[in-house]
Amino acid sequence: MIVCHCNIITKSDIRNVVHDFLAQDAWQLITVGMVYHAMEKRGKCCGCFPNAIAIIVDCVEAWHRDNATPEAEIIEFVTRTRSMLSEQEAQRSEMRRARSNRQAA
Repeated sequence: MIVCHCNIITKSDIRNVVHDFLAQDAWQLITVGMVYHAMEKRGKCCGCFPNAIAIIVDCVEAWHRDNATPEAEIIEFVTRTRSMLSEQEAQRSEMRRARSNRQAA
């Protein structure tokens, strides 16, 4: 499934990069920027970021379950990760709106 049409990035591409990051440090916060940078890509229109975030969170959660991480730790980590990634997306959206308003003025 293609997630990013601008860069032709698939769900599988994102999952592979996330797994590489998790192999290095299972508890790190993995952001869309980190994933795209690892693939030597960058956000263009950034419309794919919400879907990429969802894939990252799902992948991290599945990875921890597959590696028998205690459920309480998974829930806490995933909740914290979703919150941080949502905050980042909100900040990006606000910056895009501000940029669009400046260009319209």
